[in-house]
Amino acid sequence: MKILFLPKQIPHSKVIGGPIIIYNRIKELSKRHEVSLLSFLREDSEKQWLSTVTKYCKEAEFLPLPHWYGRIAICPYSLFQFFFSPTPPYFLTTYTQEMENKVAKMTRKYKYDVIIAEYSVMGQYLYKNKRLPNVRKVISCHECYFTARYNTFKQNWYKKEGLTALTHLKRLKHYEFNMYRSADKVLTLTPQDKATLLSFAPDLNISVVPHGVDVTYFTPSDHSSLEPSVMFLGNYPHLPNRDAVLYFYNDILPLIRKEFTELKFYIVGRNPQSEINDLVKRDSGIIVTGTVSDVREYFKKTKIFICPIRLGGGFRGKILEAMASGVPVVSTSLGAYGIPAKDGENILIADSKIDFANKVIKLLQDKELYKRIAKNGRKLVEQEFSWAKGAEKLEKVLLSIF
Repeated sequence: MKILFLPKQIPHSKVIGGPIIIYNRIKELSKRHEVSLLSFLREDSEKQWLSTVTKYCKEAEFLPLPHWYGRIAICPYSLFQFFFSPTPPYFLTTYTQEMENKVAKMTRKYKYDVIIAEYSVMGQYLYKNKRLPNVRKVISCHECYFTARYNTFKQNWYKKEGLTALTHLKRLKHYEFNMYRSADKVLTLTPQDKATLLSFAPDLNISVVPHGVDVTYFTPSDHSSLEPSVMFLGNYPHLPNRDAVLYFYNDILPLIRKEFTELKFYIVGRNPQSEINDLVKRDSGIIVTGTVSDVREYFKKTKIFICPIRLGGGFRGKILEAMASGVPVVSTSLGAYGIPAKDGENILIADSKIDFANKVIKLLQDKELYKRIAKNGRKLVEQEFSWAKGAEKLEKVLLSIF
């Protein structure tokens, strides 16, 4: 097959979160198929990593992000679009005519068999694109935007984030699900995500192709002598990650420090906002790293991985990386969404601040529990989540639509 991947950001080997799925799909499928890439380029700093993915691509082209990416631009044209465009505001913030034209031009030139829009927002470049020649269309849904934005509004209706989510909901449900219906196949990362989409549109053609982890790259190390510490990993322009950090710092960390006064909190990942960076000024036990070249360094120096996610949807591959690294995980139910883990066996699940704090404390105090959770977490990812298995499943799904 000739496959074009269409993600909203570059899926290189050093990235974290959703893009690492795309990177490994490209890497694995390129062994048996001709794979190409068309993506937005977020930052000049990403250019240093381009070769890590382009070496697997027959063609690779990149376009700049729209200048209003992630927000509603305040100008007469954008306000007109907000009120009258059939495309919802949440999609408009990632739309450029240049990208729509480029998808069609590359498809005509290279005659792709299938295009995979990675992240639903990129599905708009396949939906109603009149310039696009006949080609199989796949939309990889990393999360249902309507449910994610609705839940954000419901939980934060009195905050700025809630008001922003409310503006994003305008026309979103109708557009999103009609877009999915126009595709030859929709992919989700978990059975739960599939069920969510089908609850709104039972006629959708959906297959589950799970997240994965490189179990040879992420390997266990000895954590027994480490000082008490916890770590969270994320892309911080993404609201659910910012909320998780601030929720843990303000509501959970003080409870843990009643028992472990010197507990360190590593906040690792891309573009921490000022509200996160300011924590360092207030608390010497907070370490904010920003983007790191190798997250394994922090898995090796961290005692426990936390995932106190309360917002959003989709799958958190960061938990798989922690498990593969032999780091026990304490997570909310939402944070562990889609992972077939069992509370008390290979993960600890806590949905209240008191329960979350108590389970972190228990892991720090109970050496046998610590060893069991770490060992069984590693076993789970070895058995269920290798990248090769995920690529094989994706390959079968793609072949089935012809």
